Amino acid sequence: MIQVTEKAKLKAIELMKEDGYDASKDFIRVGVKSGGCSGLSYELNFVKEEKENDQIFENNDIKIIIDKKSFLYLVGTTLDYSGGLNGTGFVFINPNANRTCGCGESFSL
Repeated sequence: MIQVTEKAKLKAIELMKEDGYDASKDFIRVGVKSGGCSGLSYELNFVKEEKENDQIFENNDIKIIIDKKSFLYLVGTTLDYSGGLNGTGFVFINPNANRTCGCGESFSL
């Protein structure tokens, strides 16, 4: 399961609305793909429908979809939002990651 902080929730609702999505019924798809300076990188998109074999969770009024492969890498992750000096964007706090890159967009196990 993925936890969503209050900051991430508010920003997700705002961005989803700007992009024509409705946070009360649409989803945030999070996933993992090969690449990045640490080996694996995170993906985050807004979607209207789930696919076969997706895992669906709801936390803090945000609906999250994770594909079956990515689920194993993301169990226990917290989705946060940072608006600090080091850049703005969604941040994955992943307890499964052994190493992360400086930008926080990729990791390895």
